[in-house]
Amino acid sequence: MSKSRRQFLSRASIGLAAAATACRKSIEKVGVDQTPGAPPAFGTAPEVGPKVSAATFAEAEKLVQVELSPAEREVAAGSWRRTLASVYERRTGPRRLALEPWVAPATCWDPVLPGQKAGPERDRFIRSKSEPAPLPTSDRDIAFAPLTQLSRWIEARKLSSERLTGIYLGRLEQFNAKLRCVITLTRELALEQAKQADREIAAGKYRGPLHGIPWGGKDLLDTAGIPTTYGAEPFRNRVPAEDAAVVKRLHEAGAVLAAKLSLGALALNDIWFGGQTMNPWLLEEGASGSSAGPGAATAAGLVGFSIGSETGGSIVSPSMRCGITGLRPTYGRVPRTGAMTLCWSLDKLGPMTRSVEDAMLVLQAISGPDAGDVSSVASRLDFDSGASVEGLRVGYFPAWMREPPSTDVDRAALETVKKLGMIPVEVTLPDWPYDSLDLILFAEGAAAFEELTLSGGLRQLKAQVPDAWPNLFRQARFLSAVDFVQADRLRRKVAQEMTRIFTEADVLLVPSLRDEMLTISNFTGHPSLTFRAGFVEVAEARSDWAPDAANPLPKFKPPRRVPHGVTLIGRLFDEGMVGRAGLAFERALGVAGERPPGF
Repeated sequence: MSKSRRQFLSRASIGLAAAATACRKSIEKVGVDQTPGAPPAFGTAPEVGPKVSAATFAEAEKLVQVELSPAEREVAAGSWRRTLASVYERRTGPRRLALEPWVAPATCWDPVLPGQKAGPERDRFIRSKSEPAPLPTSDRDIAFAPLTQLSRWIEARKLSSERLTGIYLGRLEQFNAKLRCVITLTRELALEQAKQADREIAAGKYRGPLHGIPWGGKDLLDTAGIPTTYGAEPFRNRVPAEDAAVVKRLHEAGAVLAAKLSLGALALNDIWFGGQTMNPWLLEEGASGSSAGPGAATAAGLVGFSIGSETGGSIVSPSMRCGITGLRPTYGRVPRTGAMTLCWSLDKLGPMTRSVEDAMLVLQAISGPDAGDVSSVASRLDFDSGASVEGLRVGYFPAWMREPPSTDVDRAALETVKKLGMIPVEVTLPDWPYDSLDLILFAEGAAAFEELTLSGGLRQLKAQVPDAWPNLFRQARFLSAVDFVQADRLRRKVAQEMTRIFTEADVLLVPSLRDEMLTISNFTGHPSLTFRAGFVEVAEARSDWAPDAANPLPKFKPPRRVPHGVTLIGRLFDEGMVGRAGLAFERALGVAGERPPGF
């Protein structure tokens, strides 16, 4: 075919528009001449859209990797305008219909398979019973304290929310030039909320462990009257009228919003319209993403905790690289109402903190259904920080522990299983093409940002490389709908395999960035907890982006020491067990408290 796909699409749009009037007349004529009682049939509709040829199909076959015979191409080309061109009318025809961003697909992903029960039988939350330590004299020491300790100081009125908020606002302003992790500093709101928290606590109205604690939200969470930009140039002046459900819940818990934190544009990697967010442990490399700002700000002691989101690794990866704890909840536990949609059946919101128990405290505050998110459900959380882990079965994949991206830190964590009295259990998965599930991610993402793609708005984004959204969303227009359905069916088979594995193990221990499990667990909706387990040395900066020979990554001699995290995967809605196991690891490994130099 001599014409490019771009030319073909351009002709298609013009042709459909030009045919609109003729189509309506033809439809009216068909209605008049139709024999009474004759049912509708495929292939009898009026012709619409641009003419296509057998050569058009021959070229298109390369995109979807199917092959027709010459005769089949002729039949397809001759009937296309009568049989299938009309399915694009919603987008290109005279009855165009815009779909609002909050309209979810009619089919909802339920991670719990038919006949299966998920989650604990009771709601229970037992915090660590330790008394608050003496308040440090150094503001820096206060800033890096875990939420569990900060909350005890505030509850005991040894530390005021106003003072703590001032510490964090000062650090956000001091270090943002290095990290580029803040999109909007919410100074006025934060100080107002802090003063209100202090008044309430003084009056005996303590709301709970988040009361008076400053936090940062990934800038895809709507905040009333405060810009919510998605990290993307076309939305940098967007100011929503309402708070996201999670923001409302944190306000109700008495938390103090200090900053809207950076994310890779439209929730991909770590480059946004303000530049690249950097890793506090290694300023020559990005923080990873897309929850880049929450990862960097939490690691650098700029907020008490943060809220990130994950579709395919956006909490796990920055948590691992920045050396913090990231909890990706079960799909459906935390409502996404008022959060940017990338993929309806994959998006999840979760806490990013400096310790495991911190993450559980935040999860408790933001869980529960909301009418604005059709996928959100009621769930229970059974967490006891003092419960024994002895006898807990920890599944692992032997081959994964022997090969990259596994490190000595991962293998040492596996050895720690036995020391804690837990039982290591070898598990397996079929050798299936799990990456083919990404067809769902690409199709849903392209659908969520269809208008931005078709209007050319994606051209404004800073990152225009082949593995960035602008190219991927455009390419997704050519994915096969049949293959989308087949990928959805594979998703169910994979969920059945995960159900089988969790009859053999209570939790899974996996290398955090093992691609198969990142993909599998995101598509099945299982919860994950990523936490610092040790340190490794790197001779080259790491990147979320595909290698680019024109822009080589910085190299280090001698190598640099950076934190390394491992990940626990849990049963659906059983974050309490994952948190209990993670807390045992954290205490045994003893590496969570070290801070990035210079912060």
